[in-house]
Amino acid sequence: MKISLNWLKQYVSIDNIPLNELLNNLTLSGLEVEDLNDEASKLKNIVVGFVKEKKKHPNADKLSLCVISTGDEEFQVVCGAPNVEAGQKVIFAKIGAVIPHGNFTISKAKIRGIESFGMLCSESEIELSEDHSGLKILNANLKEGMPVSEALGLNDVILEIGITPNRPDALSHYGIARDIAAIYNLELKFPAIPLNESNQDIVKLARIDIQDSVNCPRYSSRVITDVQIKESPEWLKESLLKIGLRPINNVADVTNFVMHEIGQPLHAFDLDMLSGNQIIVKSTTGESTFKTLDSKDRKLIPGTLMICDAEKPVAIAGVMGGENSEVNDKTKNILIESAYFNPSSVRKTSKYLGLSTDASYRFERGTDPEGTMIAANRAAQLIADLAEGKVAKGVIDIYPVKIKNLIVILRISRIKKVLGYYVPENDIIRILLKLGIKIQNSNHSELELSVPPFRPDIEREIDIIEEIARIYGYDNIPAVEKIYSTLARKYDESSFVDELKNTATSLGFYEMINNPLQSVYSASLTGNPIALLNPQSQDMAYLRTSLFPGALEVVSRNIKFFEKNLMLFEIGNVFNKISTDAINNFDDFTEKTQLLLIITGNEKEKEWNNPQASFDFYSLKGYINSFNSKFLLDNVLNDSYYFNQNNIFDYYFEKKSGDTVVGFGGKISKEVLKKFDISQDVYCFQYDVLLLKAVLPKGKRHFSDLLKFPKVSRDFAFIFDNSVTYSEVIEFIKKSSSCLLKSVKIFDLFENDSLGENKKSMAFALEFYDNEKTLIEDEVDKEFNKLINSVSHNFNAKLRGN
Repeated sequence: MKISLNWLKQYVSIDNIPLNELLNNLTLSGLEVEDLNDEASKLKNIVVGFVKEKKKHPNADKLSLCVISTGDEEFQVVCGAPNVEAGQKVIFAKIGAVIPHGNFTISKAKIRGIESFGMLCSESEIELSEDHSGLKILNANLKEGMPVSEALGLNDVILEIGITPNRPDALSHYGIARDIAAIYNLELKFPAIPLNESNQDIVKLARIDIQDSVNCPRYSSRVITDVQIKESPEWLKESLLKIGLRPINNVADVTNFVMHEIGQPLHAFDLDMLSGNQIIVKSTTGESTFKTLDSKDRKLIPGTLMICDAEKPVAIAGVMGGENSEVNDKTKNILIESAYFNPSSVRKTSKYLGLSTDASYRFERGTDPEGTMIAANRAAQLIADLAEGKVAKGVIDIYPVKIKNLIVILRISRIKKVLGYYVPENDIIRILLKLGIKIQNSNHSELELSVPPFRPDIEREIDIIEEIARIYGYDNIPAVEKIYSTLARKYDESSFVDELKNTATSLGFYEMINNPLQSVYSASLTGNPIALLNPQSQDMAYLRTSLFPGALEVVSRNIKFFEKNLMLFEIGNVFNKISTDAINNFDDFTEKTQLLLIITGNEKEKEWNNPQASFDFYSLKGYINSFNSKFLLDNVLNDSYYFNQNNIFDYYFEKKSGDTVVGFGGKISKEVLKKFDISQDVYCFQYDVLLLKAVLPKGKRHFSDLLKFPKVSRDFAFIFDNSVTYSEVIEFIKKSSSCLLKSVKIFDLFENDSLGENKKSMAFALEFYDNEKTLIEDEVDKEFNKLINSVSHNFNAKLRGN
């Protein structure tokens, strides 16, 4: 945003503040000065010159030879301008001057054999305007030799300030002046608004009706009659030109001036073009079109807030007015709109239309609902003065539900605890008052503060402390000679996630990062999705419920670019609604961190000594087992297999710790892959990171000596009912055996009609050993036979091979 220092001086006295100091303090306070244009420095060595003499150039028909006086010196100058005459006051660039337009330096030159010691300038050459038809002729009363910057009032400094989205209060000259007044403890002034009202009552001239008070909480208005639409005076045009605005006419220029003065966007309606002399603020109920001031037909969606008269829409609220009520040369009566619109409504409309204006930029960040009447009065005063109009008696100010100031409690002791240094209480109170924050109650320990609505960024105590710190000055933070730090081990919440990433990378997987916003299909694939209130598009309308859809989109995109062999992983948060009801608090949804690993394509490419091999279910299981072994989970987690298809997998398996499912994965079904335009097999596995962390073995890893005595291996196979799981059998064997049995694993699972109806065969490998001695056959056989009898009896199982 462009800010004029001369304009700022109307509200705060900054003449005695060095420019560099002011720029530095503004930047440190959060109002970053990104660029500046010092008009006087651009016109250095360019002065008022007097054309003492003019005669024809001896060697050129279209050139003149002039003698230019600067009061104490005279210069010979060759000039090609057609309008140069003796006795004129002109703009004279001395040798060494840099011409702004073209950025070239004036030096002594010989033109058609005659030496020239400077240059006479047009408006275009010093960037006053684009007029280059002839010299700029100055006022005859100006003193010769006076700097042109002083003669033309071009001694301003224009700042380009980067305003962050949370500071709508700083989108005006008065807002910047407020911060400067707080930083330097200066008086903040605002021009008086003397209004001479006519005898005509405003209620007889216009009516206002708000039908959508949610999106338009306040609408203030003034009426000015008998205006004359004409060109603005020079001071107003120059004020707007300096900040990059194009002057239009006296009424439009006043509305722009007031917006950049106090930050309140205004709109001027031709009152006679408003049907019924009425304004109705309401939202559209269906699709429609509306022609805006730029002569473009805009398609409107239902719910667009509009300003209407008794018959038709006349403006898109907070964005742009319409051609059908535009102020023109024949306009006589003006209705000034000064309103507060809901920022969300304006933001949604502006984004949908792809139309951003100075007004919408401010409305969608939040204007001051308490400033609408001040802005309307200021505009009415200026229009009455500049357009010779009459201000109707009274105002129309519709404000059904007053927006209250936010009450925040500030604990004085908390300031030092947060900032780490002491701020005197007098300075704290001074800063708060200068920023417009009122003190409702106070005692020695805390302040009850009333935060005005023009500061929507201040919501909590910590925000107040931040305001105190930035105004008090970061340069005032005392130097710390010693820093004390504990040497105790600190808990790093991200260390486990980093370890997971490193482990996946070590196995050959590449990390991907996907957008957590998804379409309704992707988000509904694996859970109960949460819809966004104001999505950017239908493809990003819901929070993801799983990492699966995002990973499949990445796979699909890579395959289309002929990258068909993929090993990818992602760690991210997923969100699920607990019920179908609306979300009212944090208990209505869950947020979990998940880790997903996905493989597809060829595991091995064809080579002279190796055949081509594709990834399959066993590849996935091998990688998951390798991953688990890195965390010593291979003996902690058990497997459960499922061969029935669900909404994601053709078949899959789970990793469990007891009854808790830590992760699951398998082969993605053809139906799901088809939705993502994938024609090759894809296998993936997803962990719940918090559950995975919870089952990690506690304590440190330790070394175990090699066995001194040999192991004894045995195996048996039983025919079980189909309802019996291998994990049940293993758990029973472990409970029924003595301490000699150290390991039991399933190594074969067989199902066939030859075994009998609803029967299956499971074979188990057992390992026996003793750390203190060598086992003899009789000891092992006794233990082994005991287990055979126990399993047979408990599961009604039949030992195979008998």
